[in-house]
Amino acid sequence: QVQLVESGGGLVQPGGSLRLSCAASGSLFSISAMGWYRQAPGKQRELVVEISSHGISNYVDSVKGRFTISRDNAKNTVYLQMNSLKSEDTAVYYCNNRGRIPFPWGQGTQVTVSS
Repeated sequence: QVQLVESGGGLVQPGGSLRLSCAASGSLFSISAMGWYRQAPGKQRELVVEISSHGISNYVDSVKGRFTISRDNAKNTVYLQMNSLKSEDTAVYYCNNRGRIPFPWGQGTQVTVSS
């Protein structure tokens, strides 16, 4: 059973940066396409970016050029570098696989962009 632990969130001013990490236990991580999702207050969880097991990534338009996803399969970890943060990026961020059956969701990490 894969367990996911997200970290790295916090309070940051508009224009600032954060780097999120998602550590996964279990052997399925390295063969799984992974994604970062976010859920803002009162909204549904949405996919922000995904990365294949081989490192190919796709971004939603709202974060293109600002966010960068990467993964280290040796460390069972996926990262999200977030630059030029905006207030609308405020949300709880989660990672999970991109398959039909998600891993159990972690607790997420809160990102708050505010002056």
